[in-house]
Amino acid sequence: AYRYLCLNSYYHNMLSFSYDILDGASREYNKLRNKALSLKNSGKFDKDKFDYYNEKFKDALNNDLNTSMCITILYDLLKDKDLNDKTKRELVVVFDKVLSLDLLKDEEKEIDIKLDSYIKDMIEKRDKYKKNKEYDKADIIREELKDKGIIIKDTREGTLYEIIK
Repeated sequence: AYRYLCLNSYYHNMLSFSYDILDGASREYNKLRNKALSLKNSGKFDKDKFDYYNEKFKDALNNDLNTSMCITILYDLLKDKDLNDKTKRELVVVFDKVLSLDLLKDEEKEIDIKLDSYIKDMIEKRDKYKKNKEYDKADIIREELKDKGIIIKDTREGTLYEIIK
């Protein structure tokens, strides 16, 4: 998160630091990383688009090592609807050799059966509280799980969870 914060600021400007700013950078970094990890290795490699984005990235680096522009180009590439996941993934690999953000480093989080069972029980309790409109109790469970590094997300398919560092 700190590296992301530093890369996202232009080096000619003084870096503003606070823990709130670092928390924001951490959230943005995690979103970026999750988006990169969601890329499938499917589709036909598009050399023209690859060369286009790679050249833009190099130009940003050659422009006074403008890493904040490199991050912007990375976001643009991830948002490009005309570019398939395989080409995006290859570009992320190339960009990450410079940025060193470990965007595709898939950290296996070991979840033992006991922990998985605990999380599912807590989610079930929370769902019952929500159904009974006891939102304060449901929020307490959400916060308790968050304090343990477990983020829960309500989706149309049900409640999902993610274990963060």
